[in-house]
Formats: sequence, C-alpha cells, structure tokens
Amino acid sequence: MSKPEDENPQPPRPETEQDVTAEGGRVKTGVPRLDFILKGGFFRGGTYTLYGPPGAGKTILANQLCFNHIAFTDQNCVYLTVLAESHGKMVRHLSSLRFFDARLVGSRLKYMAAYQTLRDEGPHGVLRLIQSTLHQQRPGLLVIDGLESIEQAASDRVRAREFLNQLQAFTALTQTTTLLCAVEQGGEQRRDEDAMVDGVIELSDKLVGPRAVRELTVHKFRGSGYLRGRHEVEITGLGVQIHPRIEIQFDAPPELANEERKRMGFGIAELDRMMNGGILSGSTLALLGAPGSGKTTLGLSFLVEGARQGHKGLYFAFYEPPPRLLERAEHMGIPLRPYVEQGMIELVWQPPLEHYMDALAESLLDRVRAEQPARRRLFIDGVQGFAAAAVYDDRLPRFLSALTNQLRTWDVTTLISAELPMFGTSIELPHPELAHVVETVILLRYVELKSQLHRLLSIMKMRESGYDTSIREFTIREGGIEVSGSFESAEQILSGFPRSAGGMS
Repeated sequence: MSKPEDENPQPPRPETEQDVTAEGGRVKTGVPRLDFILKGGFFRGGTYTLYGPPGAGKTILANQLCFNHIAFTDQNCVYLTVLAESHGKMVRHLSSLRFFDARLVGSRLKYMAAYQTLRDEGPHGVLRLIQSTLHQQRPGLLVIDGLESIEQAASDRVRAREFLNQLQAFTALTQTTTLLCAVEQGGEQRRDEDAMVDGVIELSDKLVGPRAVRELTVHKFRGSGYLRGRHEVEITGLGVQIHPRIEIQFDAPPELANEERKRMGFGIAELDRMMNGGILSGSTLALLGAPGSGKTTLGLSFLVEGARQGHKGLYFAFYEPPPRLLERAEHMGIPLRPYVEQGMIELVWQPPLEHYMDALAESLLDRVRAEQPARRRLFIDGVQGFAAAAVYDDRLPRFLSALTNQLRTWDVTTLISAELPMFGTSIELPHPELAHVVETVILLRYVELKSQLHRLLSIMKMRESGYDTSIREFTIREGGIEVSGSFESAEQILSGFPRSAGGMS
C-alpha cells in the first residue's frame, strides 16, 4: 500500500543526459514539468528574466537549473550575484536541497560576487567582469542574481537598456543561455526590460484567504509556444516543483480507441443485473450519498471484483488511512487485504492537508500511468478532497472534465464518490459539475421509517446503456452489500406502509 508523501523522496531528476542537453537549439531545464510549460526548455543563447517578490523561490530555482545543467552536460555554469548576501550563506541554505552537490561548487559551478564591482565601477564595470568571465569560463548557463541593483545603479533608463543590450551581445557570441533574477518591480523599468529579453517568467507568492500560494506564470517566450496562465509551485526538499494546470495539460485528449468495450461489474448480483452486467469499461461513475450510506463499501466491492477478474485497481482517498480501511473491510468480510498484498489493488492515502489540486491529480495520474494492464479500475473516494485543495473554486468543473477525459483515454474505469448532506428533504449536489462529467450516477440515501433507518439505492442516469430505474433497498452486512431483488421493499419504505411477507398491511 502507498503512504503519504515520503519525507525523503527520490528526486524526479532527468532520466538521461538528453533531458537537459541542448537539442535543436533548446536547453532543457531538467525541472519537472517546467520544460513541458516551455514546450522544450530555453533557447540556447537566449536571455530570460525570472522575477518575483522575496521568498518566491527565484534563487532556489536558478540554482536548481545550474545543478541540473551541470549534472547532464559537459558545460560549466556561472552564478553571479549583485547582492550584499554572502555566497556562504546562500550555499548553506541550499545545502539541504536534494539537487545540491557540494563537489561541483568552485569547479563546475562558479559563484562570483559583483556587488563590490557595481559599487566601485558601476554597470560598465559589471559588464567588463561578465565579458571576462564568459571568455575564461565559457559557461553554458549564466545566472545574474540581483538585476534590480544594476538597474538602480544606472543613472537613467537609457543606460539600463544599454546594459541589457551589451550583455545580450556578449552572451550571443558565446551562445550562453542567461537567466536574470530580479525582485518584482513595476512601472516603465519593468516594461523596458520585458521588451528586450527573450522570455519573462514570474514567480509569485501571495495569500489567498489564509493560505499562502506560490505560482509560476510565463508572460513572454520568443520562438515557441508555451502554456499560458498560472501554474502551482511548491518548494520541497527536491527544490522547486511546478504543477501545470490539469485542464491545460490535457486540453486536447486523443480520440478514444475503437476497441470492444466490456462490462465492469461490482460482484453484487442484483446491482449488476440492474446495470445489464455493470458499467462500460473506460467510463466514469459518480457515487452520491450521505456519510455512512455505503459509498466506500460499494467502491471497494468494485475494486475487489475487478481483482478477482485480473483487473488491477487503485484506491485513491483523502480521509481514511489504509490500515483503518483494511480493518473495516475485514470486519465486513470484504477480501481486500489479500489483493493488496498480491499487488492487485494499491491503496493511496492523501491526508487532507494543504495540498495543491494539480499536484494531487499528478500523483494520481502518475500511478495510473505506471501500470499498463488493460481494464484498470480506479476508485476516487471523495471528490471533496480535490475541491478542498482548489485555490480557485471556479476551476473545479474544468479540472474534473480534464481529469476524467484523460482517464477515459487510458481505458480506466473510474468511480468517484461525492458526499451529500446528512440531513435534508431534497437532494442537492455539493459539486453539481460532477454530474456533467460522468456517464453513470448512483444515488445512495437513507429513509427513516418507524424509528429505523433504511438504505435505498437508485441509478439516476447511465449513458450508452439501458438500466433498471427502480429504487431498491440494500443492506450492508458481513460479506459486503446486498441489494434487494425487487422494488417492493423500497416501495413499502417510501410509502410508509410496510407489509408482512404475505402482503397483509
């Protein structure tokens, strides 16, 4: 079974040298999914601005790019700072990050200070230092951290533009890719700078309600398309981790294969009969119900039945850790543990902390993508886990549509549970968008009669198939769920007039 995110996970480093080497004029960053956003990485010899407020992650990302570049190329890197902060302090802060390799510092990665040069000789002195460094070191990547200090030292905007112009002339001759790190600033100075460079990337750090949110936005990128809009950013022990929006990652899913689709049953005889054998493979079903109505039990029955038939399954949930889930399944007589131990069913628990919605989806999709046997089954227990992780509520409909579409293209048959209010006379979906992105909806509900609670099940919709529209009573007992063979018991409960077995009232 899978546990929460490992405290010391292996870094998602490039698999081969070609992942970060220059190919076709591109220099890949090696930062997971940043190259995907840039559609191939930076251009060799290009000049790019990385700006944002203090604490947004600029220095970490710039150093991460340097270490990745060195690790998989034969080129050196130069990191030039125009800040008062000492290199020793910066290196000490970086040393806890997985990408940092102290053996490269001073040999392959040169840290150089230009603060004193700027103070004594001005921007032209810094240019001379850079020109000399490029000639001697021939770096593949040059980082200048503290561009705003150079611009402030220039007496006017014209001289600031001249600095950038001459810098680009130097780096173009040596085909050195240059990253200019700057603290966020507005006004004409920013517009001048943005117009002159080949690309502009912003790292932001802001509060959305009580939550601190980092995001990356590419505002400009010459010579190539790129993924527009904001993308979630995390800083972990691996460094900067970027999560492109799911709805833009999969905005053009491939056409579905024309292979024969099969019925995927629950192993519950009467429910499978109501659905003409089960739901169609590669489709998505929503399980709606109040807490305790049987959603998790029904979902586990679906995974176990699949495992019996040789279909690998994945349980992805937010609120119940695997040990407790296994214990509950054993108590109900559902043989979940043997299939987990055999590797047929994987249990993934994401505790309801401050996750990013796209990071959760990536974790889910990566696990699904890692397994390639046909007829995979997936149970997402609690769509509210994704909703709680959303920074922007209006993204949820597009997010769910993209996620379910991608799962269909991989022929994954998916169940998604959604919680309804415990009490109420009407049925109102807390996430109405879910009903629009699934083919099948099953409603589980309670009905009170004569001081007793009864459970009822009904199929609300089922595209591409006929189905039994009658409401059925069901019970949860040892061995799992048992659905009544007729609608009579449900009719008696709903009418409020229970009858004896002989039909007498």
